[in-house]
Amino acid sequence: MSTIAPENARTAASVDAVTVGTGPLTIDEVVAVARHDARVVLDPTALEEVAASRAIIEGLAADPEPHYGISTGFGALATTFIAEDRRAQLQASLVRSHAAGSGAEVEREVVRALMLLRLSTLMTGRTGVRRETAETYAAILNAGITPVVREYGSLGCSGDLAPLAHCALVAMGEGEVRVDPAGDRGARAGERPETTDAASALAAAGISPVRLGEKEGLALINGTDGMLGMLALAIHDLRTLLTTADVAAAMSVEGLLGTDAVFAADLHELRPQRGQAVSAANLRRLLAGSPIVASHQGPECTRVQDAYSLRCAPQVHGAARDTLAHAASVAEAELASAIDNPVLTPDGRVESNGNFHGAPVGYVLDFLAIAVADVASMSERRTDRFLDRARSQGLPPFLAHEVGVDSGLMIAQYTAAGIVSELKRLAVPASVDSIPSSAMQEDHVSMGWAAARKLRRAIDGLTRVLAIEVLTAARGLALRAPLAPGAATGAVVALAVERGGAPGPDRFLAPEIESVVEAVASGEVVSRAASVVDLG
Repeated sequence: MSTIAPENARTAASVDAVTVGTGPLTIDEVVAVARHDARVVLDPTALEEVAASRAIIEGLAADPEPHYGISTGFGALATTFIAEDRRAQLQASLVRSHAAGSGAEVEREVVRALMLLRLSTLMTGRTGVRRETAETYAAILNAGITPVVREYGSLGCSGDLAPLAHCALVAMGEGEVRVDPAGDRGARAGERPETTDAASALAAAGISPVRLGEKEGLALINGTDGMLGMLALAIHDLRTLLTTADVAAAMSVEGLLGTDAVFAADLHELRPQRGQAVSAANLRRLLAGSPIVASHQGPECTRVQDAYSLRCAPQVHGAARDTLAHAASVAEAELASAIDNPVLTPDGRVESNGNFHGAPVGYVLDFLAIAVADVASMSERRTDRFLDRARSQGLPPFLAHEVGVDSGLMIAQYTAAGIVSELKRLAVPASVDSIPSSAMQEDHVSMGWAAARKLRRAIDGLTRVLAIEVLTAARGLALRAPLAPGAATGAVVALAVERGGAPGPDRFLAPEIESVVEAVASGEVVSRAASVVDLG
């Protein structure tokens, strides 16, 4: 199982440079380049492999016999022979025609992840591109030039064609870009750079556009890189969010006068699910030594069983952890893949294949959306219990300061409920859908890109629902005074007060919620708790 960043000496934010060679990138390395602008370095030995594979392609290009993708058309036109003097035009036309996306602009970090992962495949030496093409992709990333990629256009087979084509178009010196060497620092400050044309941006950065040779257009657009990039970012974020869910649940158990007895190790050993054991251990550590928990223990305690949203938190959070572990194993296999069609095999053959189909990635993207919806649903139920006088164990209705005058956190729960309702809709799988294209040549597609897009929205929703639970539980714990929470949960209560303020009369609540959302998203909630106890 993965552990939280304080125990990881090489977290994504701390990586200054990522070397791309013939081996796989890690999830942290993808996040480092995509989100934190780590510099891309190309391994010299891998560049030699790239050059060697290019020599094979050039030999086949001179062959009078047709070879798919080298001297033929594509897809349904795979049997059409293309004369040598028309092949550069063929590759450029392929990219231009496939850069057909529409809709909202895709996030900068997604585009950077997509470009990095396509570069990683180019550097395996299995695609037959020239070394200068790989070097151009690295230079674009390092210059902070981000192609404008539109949300709609990928069916997830043959990979993420349209998004990748928009990136390849920029390498050719065409299309739209944004230039932001400061990366997400500018985006957080609301200073998104204006769009400009690719030719001007490349010239300003001293980058020469590439003139694509045989097969290079195909090599730049055939891959699962968009959906895989979003999966890597999602895995990184969910590793923190699922631990945040444990922290929020511990605060709710404590604030609602629940029992910690159900989290005992021997009970969870009776059901040896790995993720469940990790979550139960987190809850035990977070609640250990809590004066509030101790206040209602002993023979006089009348609490026999807590509601499922409290008692079964390890089971639900643990199932989500196990789902995440499975998704990570699929991502790691995909990160180690060289996906192209046709592909150059180690023994020098150029073979058509179907490895670009996004089913493995699409399935786990959908599976994660289900887990996200369920974890958020349980969190919202815990929030709601704090606000109901009949279930809150003596707390004021809606945690209001002056009941009848103040509404307290009533509408914060509405916000969480509305998000959870949307998350349930987003949990409907995209990967069970398919729609034929390319004159029925591509008659079954993965919809993996669509699965990734909805998972990104779902993760944002989970972040907000957990933030509302943290905010609500912190207020509930504060209202238990003079009884004090445990040291770890108390550290998070202090953070919530810093971010929003202590309990009191009604105030403008939206900024307070957004501040706690940022604390959840940045990992600060977990860091505060982990400064007191070890968390898995």
